Amino acid sequence: MPAKDIYHDTVIIALEKDGWKITDDQLKLTVGNRSVYVDLGAEKLFAAEKEGRKIAVEIKSFIGASLIRDLEEALGQYVLYSSILEEQQPERLVYLAVPQIIFRDFFSEPICQLLMRRTVVRLIVFEPEKEEITQWIH
Repeated sequence: MPAKDIYHDTVIIALEKDGWKITDDQLKLTVGNRSVYVDLGAEKLFAAEKEGRKIAVEIKSFIGASLIRDLEEALGQYVLYSSILEEQQPERLVYLAVPQIIFRDFFSEPICQLLMRRTVVRLIVFEPEKEEITQWIH
């Protein structure tokens, strides 16, 4: 299994505070003889509907040497995981979890705004210090 992001446990706590149940701490996806690991699998039950909502969460800290390289890697993983889940678990949606400061400072730049306009990327924005989700972007 790959190494966990520095905010892995923080996002678990934030999701649990938001009413989610973590079902997979590293969700394994296999196609042929290759496997990949999404950071988290989670589900939330809605009593009124009596059916579960399921998500997969890829957590990114954006602490590498290049924010652009981190974005390229995150987007590649997001597309790969979305494609696999669309075929294997179509009820599960993929989200990219990013710290609030990255969303505020980097995702407001023109290159990220272009990405958000042109590509369907679901985001979970979280506040690491408070271990809370501040925004869901669908």
